[in-house]
Amino acid sequence: MTRFGATILDGDGHRLSTEEKAFFRDVNPFGFILFARNIDTPDQVRALCNDYREAVGRDCPITIDQEGGRVQRLRAPIWREWLPPLDFVKAAGDDATRAMYLRHRIIAHELRDIGIDSNCAPMVDVADATTHDFLRNRCYGDDPNTVATLGRAAADGMLDGGVLPVVKHMPGHGRATADSHFDLPKVDAARDGLGTHDFAPFKALNDLPMGMTAHLVYSAIDDQAATLSKPVMDVIRTDIGFDGLIMTDDISMKALSGDLGTLSRQALAAGCDVILHCNGTLKERQTVAAASGQMSDAAQRRANAALKARKTPDEIDISAYDAELKALLGGNLHG
Repeated sequence: MTRFGATILDGDGHRLSTEEKAFFRDVNPFGFILFARNIDTPDQVRALCNDYREAVGRDCPITIDQEGGRVQRLRAPIWREWLPPLDFVKAAGDDATRAMYLRHRIIAHELRDIGIDSNCAPMVDVADATTHDFLRNRCYGDDPNTVATLGRAAADGMLDGGVLPVVKHMPGHGRATADSHFDLPKVDAARDGLGTHDFAPFKALNDLPMGMTAHLVYSAIDDQAATLSKPVMDVIRTDIGFDGLIMTDDISMKALSGDLGTLSRQALAAGCDVILHCNGTLKERQTVAAASGQMSDAAQRRANAALKARKTPDEIDISAYDAELKALLGGNLHG
C-alpha cells in the first residue's frame, strides 16, 4: 500500500512546471489545494488536476476553499457566485437546512465537473458578537445546535455530490477577536463553556472524514496554538470524538511563529495527521515536505478511510436544484 507524504501542497500557476512535477512525484503528498491563481477556465483546471494526479501516480484528493461570499475560488462569470454563508442562512429563514444542502450539492457538482473532489467546508465555528470580521459572515449562526444542523446539511450535500468535506476550524474558532492570518487569537473562556458551545458542533459532526485545525490559543486548555497543542488535539480526539483525518490550517499563516520545518514537526507531534502548506515558494514547500515526512500508521489509516468515503455522485437535475433554491431564497440565489 502506498505510504502518503504527510502534506497537502499547492502549485504556482495554471499548470505544473517540470520542477514541480518532479518534486511532487518524490514526496508524494496526500493531496493538493487550489487557489485563485490556479483557476482560469474549466478545461485548464481539469488539466491542472490531471497534472497533480499524474505526478503522484494515483487518484489523490484535490481540495479548495469554496465556502461562498469572500472565500470562494471559483467565481463568476464561469461559476456561480454565492452569498456569504451567514447572509445566505438569514435569507433562507425556516428553510435554511434544505437551502444549505442544495447550495453545497450544487457546489459539489461544479467542483467535480473540473476534477476537484474535496472542499474546505463546512465551517461550523459558532459566531458571537465579538467574532472578528474575517470570520463572522463565514459562520452559519450563533447557536451551536443550529450550526451543527446546517453543517450536517452542507456536508451531506457535498458527500452526495462526490466531494469530501473538511470540517473546520477544530475545535472552534468563533470566539476569535483577531484575524489568524496575521495574529494569534487568544480565547480565555472557561473550559465548560467551550465544551458546550464552541466544541458542540464538531462533536455532532465527528463522523466526517476530514477536519482542519484552528490557529488560536484556548488558555483554559494550553498556552500553545491549537494546531501545535497536544492537549487541544487530545480534546479533539477524545472529548469531541473525531477520528477523521486532521489537517492543519495553513502552516504558514502569521498566527504561528517559527520556521516552517519546526512548525510542521510540532503540529505532527501534537497529533495532526497532515500539514497544509499554502502560498509559499517551491523551496518552502520542500522544507515542509522534508520536515513532515511520511504519514504515521494512524494518519495513513485515517487517510485511507477518508478516501473510501468518496463516492460517485448521484444523478441530479442541476437546473431543478437551482430553481428550488431560488424559490427558497425569494429569488436572491447568489451574491
